[in-house]
Amino acid sequence: MFFPISDDDGDVSTVSFVTHTLLVLNIIVFGLQWMYPEITYGWSVIPREMVTGVDLIEPATITVDGGYVNVPQAPGPRIIWFTLISSMFMHGGLGHIGGNMLYLWIFGNNVEQRFGHLRFLIFYLVSGLVGSIAQIVVSPGSVIPMLGASGAISGVMGAYLVLFPHNRINAIFLFQIVTVPAIIVLGMWVVTQFLGGWGSMGSSGGGVAYLAHIGGFIAGAVAGLIARAQLKREPDSILYRQYQRDPNSRLWW
Repeated sequence: MFFPISDDDGDVSTVSFVTHTLLVLNIIVFGLQWMYPEITYGWSVIPREMVTGVDLIEPATITVDGGYVNVPQAPGPRIIWFTLISSMFMHGGLGHIGGNMLYLWIFGNNVEQRFGHLRFLIFYLVSGLVGSIAQIVVSPGSVIPMLGASGAISGVMGAYLVLFPHNRINAIFLFQIVTVPAIIVLGMWVVTQFLGGWGSMGSSGGGVAYLAHIGGFIAGAVAGLIARAQLKREPDSILYRQYQRDPNSRLWW
């Protein structure tokens, strides 16, 4: 499995205001979670709350591997569906936020330059919403908190794969750093998510919300395809210069 650490973004000529702001906001919210743990349980997405519209405030008991586990709950926002947004900026631990922010830092700036700042922000939020909804659909009665930017960042990765399949990614593989095309790194990531999602079907416990990753990724890939087909004016990049040399290459890149 490849673990990406950087990419070839030498052609990114604009400041990625939205990507940087999202990074900062995620870190700030994680700090608030650390200081006030009740935020995690009150402002995460609870699928049952989304389906019923009722804010759960009492601990719930679930069965995991034949045993019983109490899941803490806490009061959430007045409009409970707002947790679909707030949960995108929350994380379950240092490893969780560290991995997500690394991926956002690597892939976000390229996609933001291609989409533009406002379009990128809307795209990011929509990808996160699609990811959460996908997970809710397969586990509507779950009382386990869902949180993290993974759905939105999976959308960024889906768009990146479509828009920049040949960009070079520096990644760790078998304890050494290698440089490979994005289509290989992200392609392998997609496969692991689908396999993980298939294996988690029917599971009642917590863990990785694979369906949120898959839903966000598909939303991002679709947005990337639309961008390739519709954007008339693009910022300077390897792709833009290739289009100028050969307009027909848009069909193949």
